[in-house]
Amino acid sequence: MSTSLPPRPQPSRPHTEDPPAYTEGTTAPTGSPAQAGPPAPTGPHVLDNAVWAALSGPHRHLAETVGQAARYRTDVSPFVAVADSADPRSWADLAALVGPGNSFAMAGVPAPPDGWATGQSGQGVQLVATALETRSDPEAEALGPADVPEMLELVGRAKPGPFLPRTVEMGAYYGIRREGRLVAMAGERLRLSGWTEISAVCTDERHRGQGLATRLVRHVADGITARGDTPFLHAAAVNTRAVRLYESIGFTLRRTTVFHLLKVPGGR
Repeated sequence: MSTSLPPRPQPSRPHTEDPPAYTEGTTAPTGSPAQAGPPAPTGPHVLDNAVWAALSGPHRHLAETVGQAARYRTDVSPFVAVADSADPRSWADLAALVGPGNSFAMAGVPAPPDGWATGQSGQGVQLVATALETRSDPEAEALGPADVPEMLELVGRAKPGPFLPRTVEMGAYYGIRREGRLVAMAGERLRLSGWTEISAVCTDERHRGQGLATRLVRHVADGITARGDTPFLHAAAVNTRAVRLYESIGFTLRRTTVFHLLKVPGGR
């Protein structure tokens, strides 16, 4: 585990707060806790450049790569990464990969080199599971390619973040239905050695306050820990309700980060 921050104290009673688009409600833990990851290495931690670690590791089959730059296929995820943001060669490779004048999303880079236009930027937080109680949920239904239209519809309503037609190929996704309709889901996004990100956590507005998303987080985490990985996730720093709730169920803040929408120099 690479953070020196201890787990936040657990609340004396379950939260029922509904942070928009991330999760809501929780139930008293009864399963096994997700333990912290391996001891911190002496150099940079793999989570410091999680997108690159995924694209050059377990997700290389979903990657397009030029030298020290890589990106997910454009119908899988908008994220790109470089091996070393301090190395000009990485940015030259990235320009060749993405193409002049084209835009892309990038995480964890404080500022791009001169000449790279910056669109929207936002502060984020990275949290890791240190005391999360995981459990299999009998209502959680495995989702696959045939469910993508419903998943995209739910994402369009709940807006948890980027989710594209082939995002489902990044890992295991699960949902809960009411009267046959998909009303909540969560799944795996970035996967790197020893770690898997939980993402796309969302619930239809009419079904919030029932703890559905928190149940799905525990369910997804149960599968992650079963194969020996540690769950982690990202959230917008401004979504303080979601961050507090994730902390209350056993996630610990590891680091702050920044997300950029960048544009390659050149083009029309």
